[in-house]
Amino acid sequence: MELEVRHLRALCAIADAGSVRKAALLLGMTQPSLTTQLRRIEGAIGGLLFTRGQTGSRPTPLGHSVLSRARPIVAEMTALVTAARDAAVGAGGARLRVGSVGSRVVTGWLRRIHDRLPDTDITIHIEVSANTLLQLLATNQLDVAFVHETAGFPLHLPAEVQRRVLVEREPRFVTLSAGHPAAASPAVTLAELADDSWIVDPTADHEWAALRRVFTAAGLDPRLLHVRDNTTAADLVASGEAVRPCQPTAEATPGTVIRPLAGDPLTAELSLATRPCALPLPELDALYGDLADAYAEATSRSAAYRAWLAASDPSGGRVSGPGP
Repeated sequence: MELEVRHLRALCAIADAGSVRKAALLLGMTQPSLTTQLRRIEGAIGGLLFTRGQTGSRPTPLGHSVLSRARPIVAEMTALVTAARDAAVGAGGARLRVGSVGSRVVTGWLRRIHDRLPDTDITIHIEVSANTLLQLLATNQLDVAFVHETAGFPLHLPAEVQRRVLVEREPRFVTLSAGHPAAASPAVTLAELADDSWIVDPTADHEWAALRRVFTAAGLDPRLLHVRDNTTAADLVASGEAVRPCQPTAEATPGTVIRPLAGDPLTAELSLATRPCALPLPELDALYGDLADAYAEATSRSAAYRAWLAASDPSGGRVSGPGP
């Protein structure tokens, strides 16, 4: 058998893990397959490389000799592949991987990034779950992500991820049929919607739990409809079959209106998340500024949100500054 880098990598894994079983897990192999491969390697070399015992696998003197030469080769191959990948990315131009929860802000944010970085390859990944976006950041599958955290239900923030707050307290409004008796009110109370079915997305972080907590505190027990498809949800609301919580920057679909909930029982914190050192600080500041401008633009298009801000935020806005 002719030795290959993968064989040397297997020997290093066995030495580092201390057993064939643990090494097989690290390499994504079965233990019998790795054992067979080790025997073939030893046969090709002509000697025993590891001793097997109750405490695991330990390198023999021959094994130490082979490992001392194998490790630099494996490290050099890893460095070669990394450099080649970096060169490939460089050859194709700069890259920026953006993630976001669903929001009317996304389009304006992307437009600003494209205008500022015309030569950068920008991708967008939309998720219902902010926790999923944070995991994608932690595993280096995204560079930045726009996330929402429902009040009272903290996100699971990986150690590798940091957040910069954009809006400390954004209210959740409600979408209802234009023919609903409460549609004429500037703000709607939960009691006015007690007999309605409420649409929730079961895949959204804590949406169901947050609604249930609010209803319980108000002494209400409305029906909940689990609907994941936005088109179906919009049709159900327009027909008067249900109501639905929404972001204040959302735009009403035909046959519906958007109203604030009196007392703001549902709120969320909005932030920009990233991994430390994933991007230079000036670029992160610029992305944050793009997002803040896009949010202000989306706010300006919502008459209901502008009225809410005027009544509850005399400063005229709730977007935080660009600092960390």
